[in-house]
Amino acid sequence: MVMGAIWAGMILLSVGAAFLTENAGALTPAALEGASAAVTLCISLAGALCLWSGVSKVMERAGLTKKLGKCMRPVFRRLFPQTSRDETALGFLTANVSANLLGLGNAATPMGVAAVLRMRKNAGGTEATDEMCRLIVMNTASIQLLPTTVAAVRAAAGASSPFDILPAVWLTSLCSVCAGLLAAYCFGRLWRD
Repeated sequence: MVMGAIWAGMILLSVGAAFLTENAGALTPAALEGASAAVTLCISLAGALCLWSGVSKVMERAGLTKKLGKCMRPVFRRLFPQTSRDETALGFLTANVSANLLGLGNAATPMGVAAVLRMRKNAGGTEATDEMCRLIVMNTASIQLLPTTVAAVRAAAGASSPFDILPAVWLTSLCSVCAGLLAAYCFGRLWRD
C-alpha cells in the first residue's frame, strides 16, 4: 500500500517535471525504453536464478549440502544451540545458508521460512526466539561468496567483468553479518534484562 503510493507519487512528479520543463515529448520514449530495459533485466535475473537454483539442487542431491552442514555444524552449534539438535531444522538452515553463499536470496527464502517454522515448533510458541532473530539477521545480511544476482544485474547493464566486485562483496557482506549478529546479541540481552 505504502510502496504503491510512493511509486504513484514518483510517476506524478516525473510527469509534472516533464511538462514544467517542456520535455513532455521525451516522456513516452523514455517510458518505453525503461520498460524494455526492465523486461531485459528480469529475463537476465530469471536465467541466473534458474541456473544457480539448479546448482543448489544438484548440490543437495549429491550430498554436498549435508557435508557443508557438517562443516558448518560447529558454527551453528554456537549460533543456534537448540536448532542444531534437530536434524530437519539443521538441514533447512544449511540449505538457507548455502543458497545465500551462492547469492541466491530468492532461493534461500523458502528454506529460511521452513527453518523458522521448525524453530517455532520446537520452541513451542508463537513468539520469536533469539535463534529465529539471528537466522533472520543472517538471511537478510547474508555472506555471499558468489553474488550471482548482483553479477547478473551488472552483466545485463553491460559490465565486461561482472564478478570483479568479489573482494568488496566478501568484505562488506562479512562485516554486515558480524554487525547484525552483534546487534541481535546485544538487543537480545537488553530485551531480557
